[in-house]
Amino acid sequence: QVRPVESGGGSVQAGGSLRLSCAASGGTFGNYAMGWFRQAPGKEREIVAAINWSGDSSYYGDSVKGRFTISRDNSKNTVYLQMNNLSPEDTAVYYCAGSTRKIHWTVTDSLYDVWGRGTQVTVSS
Repeated sequence: QVRPVESGGGSVQAGGSLRLSCAASGGTFGNYAMGWFRQAPGKEREIVAAINWSGDSSYYGDSVKGRFTISRDNSKNTVYLQMNNLSPEDTAVYYCAGSTRKIHWTVTDSLYDVWGRGTQVTVSS
């Protein structure tokens, strides 16, 4: 089964930018809807952004609207999350996930059935 592999996390100062990548290992993302989630210490996992199979429709959580951009390159089997104007509140482990059951994006995390191991993003003030 395909497994998402995240990269691009790291430490950055407030106001900075990072671009996360999610590559397919052991297969392709095909027509999966894809999403980025994050979980901060002591908090529940939340959806950050999601994108449909073709890349022409996306969703953003309220806390990241206008700052983050999700995109995908199906020819490279890779999904991206461009994060701009980062704040300490964005500090979390970021996970990439795919839904083998959905081609359109969904905010329901139980519908995502392939998950990466996560990449740490730390934003200092």
